[in-house]
Amino acid sequence: MQTSTKKTKAAIGVLGALTAVGVAAWIYQLMGGLGVTGMNNGTSWGLYITMFMFFVGLSAGGLIVASSASVFHVADYKKVALPAVILSTVCICCAGMFVLIDLGGIQRVWRIVTGPNPTSPLFWDICVITLYLVINIVYLRFMTSKKPGAQDKVAIVSRFALPVAILVHSVTAWIFGLEMAREGWYSAIMAPLFVVSAMDSGLALLILSLMGLNKSGRFKTDKKLLSNLAGLLAVCIAVDGFLVGCEVLTMAYPGAAGAETLAVMATGATAPFFWFEIVVGILIPFCILVFVKNRARMGLVAAASACVVAGVFFKRVWLLLTSFVEFNVMGAPGVSLGTTAAQQGGTGMWALAGSYTPTWVEIVVAIGVVSLGVLAFVVLAQKLLPGRAEACEAVNVAAGEAA
Repeated sequence: MQTSTKKTKAAIGVLGALTAVGVAAWIYQLMGGLGVTGMNNGTSWGLYITMFMFFVGLSAGGLIVASSASVFHVADYKKVALPAVILSTVCICCAGMFVLIDLGGIQRVWRIVTGPNPTSPLFWDICVITLYLVINIVYLRFMTSKKPGAQDKVAIVSRFALPVAILVHSVTAWIFGLEMAREGWYSAIMAPLFVVSAMDSGLALLILSLMGLNKSGRFKTDKKLLSNLAGLLAVCIAVDGFLVGCEVLTMAYPGAAGAETLAVMATGATAPFFWFEIVVGILIPFCILVFVKNRARMGLVAAASACVVAGVFFKRVWLLLTSFVEFNVMGAPGVSLGTTAAQQGGTGMWALAGSYTPTWVEIVVAIGVVSLGVLAFVVLAQKLLPGRAEACEAVNVAAGEAA
């Protein structure tokens, strides 16, 4: 126990230091503007929005599992509902932070309230994410309450949590799916694709988190339940792969309008991210988890879950950046980049194709936000899951004595 406490304190110290460095980099960005990032007029979204999409999915997946326990009366899932909601709350907070960080003029964020555009999917997303965060907090409050009737309130909240969890990722998908000018985004399948990828990435992260809590002794989850969750993850991976295949087939069919976008995605600038997601994020974990004997081996389950999380992150990268490669309006000398380096003039300020590479500022800020999220999860787990492992062991001992 003393060794575990020392390791926890050391981890908290490292996470705190990384968070502080990330805050310093963000302050530097506020002073210099978005010109210190790799974004430009040709590629106006980058690492921050990629991380936003990624964390929204991680959050939605966790809450779907937690709320399904009450909605569909899955008794086993109720055992992991509390850590799932904690994970969901932390992830949606991280997603919101990335949106605020991506705003060049964060001091004008209040204009969202005073001058909203009800027809904009961006405004829809702000509303549904705010509602989602409130539901997470209420859910967490009732789940940790010891007052009579609290569990009945959990069942009521779960009825709202499940559709909102699906809606939050659907609305995020519509930000892209309703962009008529972007060939790679404008698709009716975008929302189902986002929801399913949220399910597999969120479920994979939940499995990894439960394994970490098991190892730390903070929360006990039996191997049978983890194997059950791994089986559900295999189903989600299969559906995710099917939807990606449907989209690729539609784009690749002779005479289809998406041939140029598919070429960029499969053989162009974003091809490494696309094929990494297909091979590492879908094929490998599915081939592992589709067999029952593999789902009983926790090492393989952990490896497959890690592959799924990494694969979905790479999916967010190719999905976002592929549609930025080709400009909507072509012609020499191209599009003015508008970056700080391009302001020196000359032909270097123009581009005929979109390009983006995150700068050290973006990378450090992203690491800082992720570190803050992990730190928040560790602290909340310590506060809200005290002695759970010991309690489970006591129950098992009592059961053995009764037998």
